[in-house]
Amino acid sequence: MTIAVDTSLPPASRRITSWRLLFNNRLASAGLLLLGLIALVILLVPILPLPDPDATAPADRLKPLLTAGHLLGTDQLGRDILSRLLWGTRLSVTVGFAATLIAALIGSAIGIAAGYAGGRTDNAMMRGIDMLMAFPYILLALAIVAALGPGLMNALYAIAIVNIPFFARNVRGVTLGYVHREFVDAARLSGKGHISIMLTEILPNVAPVIVITMSTTAGWMILETAGLSFLGLGAQPPQADLGSMLGEGRAQLFTAPHVSIVPGVMIFLVVISLNVLGDGIRDVLDPRLRSGALSRPGPVTEIADDRAIPSNSVRDAVLSIEGLETNFRSGGEIVPAVRGISLHVKPGECLGLIGESGSGKSVTALSVMGLVASPPGVIQNGAIYVGYEDVLAMPETRLISLRGNRVAYVFQDPLTTLHPLYPVGRQVEEAIAAHQPIGATACREKALELIEKVGIPEAQERAKHYPHQLSGGQRQRIGIAMALANDPDVIIADEPTTALDVTVQARILELLRDLQKERGMALLFITHDFGVVSEICDRVAVMKDGEIVETGDTREVLANPQHAYTKRLIACVPELGTGAAFLERVSTLFTGRDREVS
Repeated sequence: MTIAVDTSLPPASRRITSWRLLFNNRLASAGLLLLGLIALVILLVPILPLPDPDATAPADRLKPLLTAGHLLGTDQLGRDILSRLLWGTRLSVTVGFAATLIAALIGSAIGIAAGYAGGRTDNAMMRGIDMLMAFPYILLALAIVAALGPGLMNALYAIAIVNIPFFARNVRGVTLGYVHREFVDAARLSGKGHISIMLTEILPNVAPVIVITMSTTAGWMILETAGLSFLGLGAQPPQADLGSMLGEGRAQLFTAPHVSIVPGVMIFLVVISLNVLGDGIRDVLDPRLRSGALSRPGPVTEIADDRAIPSNSVRDAVLSIEGLETNFRSGGEIVPAVRGISLHVKPGECLGLIGESGSGKSVTALSVMGLVASPPGVIQNGAIYVGYEDVLAMPETRLISLRGNRVAYVFQDPLTTLHPLYPVGRQVEEAIAAHQPIGATACREKALELIEKVGIPEAQERAKHYPHQLSGGQRQRIGIAMALANDPDVIIADEPTTALDVTVQARILELLRDLQKERGMALLFITHDFGVVSEICDRVAVMKDGEIVETGDTREVLANPQHAYTKRLIACVPELGTGAAFLERVSTLFTGRDREVS
């Protein structure tokens, strides 16, 4: 079967760029625009036709706004406020960014070195940082300036020093998460030195944190510098920055308020634009937001208004999927994930959905109960029926009530789906209470009964354990117990044995098969292993590149596969005693495989 894909667009146009991701955040876009405008103006200050900012003219003192020749008026010495504002903004921004850069360089170096070295080195360096953090930062800055003497450069050093702990703490925490990772161990084994590892392995990974921290603290450093100048410890007359202008204008607050309001407004605009831009930069550097989705996913998957609804062709099925098409938005493009999927599962039947990773199996399963995250996911076409109810036409409240009640899930990794802060028994109880009006005692008894049912010994004690205290197989059994809590009509098991060893896999498969037969449930079993399909499934659907390429009775498909992709999947199941013949068979199939467009 040939699968056509729209390749008219170049790959670059299908990827969302950092600029597009940034501009999706309106506040960040506004901050960037405002900051860009301020930066352009202060860069052009030397060539603009402005009066000398330090030239006094007592006869023209305290001129109001929009005075001829003085757009923003004059101060108490007759100096042009617009000229002093632009030169002062230039100075404040330069000092603030310089202090940010110094604090980032020193603090990041301390954080990386401490996190990488660990032990006594880490303890000694962090205790020094703690000593700095023990003092209120503005009081510490005042003490440093008092020791060094008033002046703009001394204010710069003071602000940089008091912000070093902020960078050191953040970077050290991130470094600790990387220092024992496999790629760092591999670098050590390759013979790299400590400095080389910190520069080439650790630094690139913590760089986004450094950039985000700089973007979110630069505004505060400008504000702190202005605060020192306001107190007379920063810029010294006749030199002006925003803080000193604000300090000089406070005496005229009632007689000529514009003298202090104008620099105050400029401080506000610079700081707020840097802060909202910092939020946007954080979003750009977060790989989880590369889909362009800056908002939280909705409670149900988005459904297209022009969805085509095919008829339900299998009336005796407990779960029917007809012509399902689920897509993902990537910037301005629509990327298809599954196309034209049609499946049905009858009561008491097990349907295996098999395919390689990325073929669309999990997207199909999550679409059943509207669990594909939107944004970016959208169900474009098709219908999903549970019994005779169209899931995609249900109100949100009705759909949520079906989750875990008529249709339940067993996910691939229970360690990530179980809550780490609650005992497993309480989580099973929660699954029961969500859909059944039942008392606390009865709920607890039923939870223990379910835990015993799935084969966990000493259920009363195990129920008090947290997920991390259980083995992988036990966690998966807890997931199955939660799925069974409300006697669902359908269980969707999404590769529930992938992360388990062979012995535990066999036990979980046996448990699912026995429970299915005992309760007469329908089971949609997702896997990429035909060996598992042969053990548990009545029928099988083979999925490739978002489409079903072959369906049929499990025995018939295994005995006489029709599609080349199905043959290759079956060939990948090892057989005892075949030896080198197995590799030759797989090699022959993959060398002569069909050239399908994917």
